[in-house]
Amino acid sequence: MALEREKETHRRRQRREKIRKLRAKYAAAATAAERDRIAKKIKAISPDAPLQTGK
Repeated sequence: MALEREKETHRRRQRREKIRKLRAKYAAAATAAERDRIAKKIKAISPDAPLQTGK
């Protein structure tokens, strides 16, 4: 049981880190096409995740 929970936690942490990196790229994107491409990647990973943080 504990192993399955560890795997789940690992997946969640990896997903969170990847979304964090993609949000940074989204904020730094120069063109609308680039932002659109990155937004699609974020939505594919986590459909409910916002594109930008509230900071």
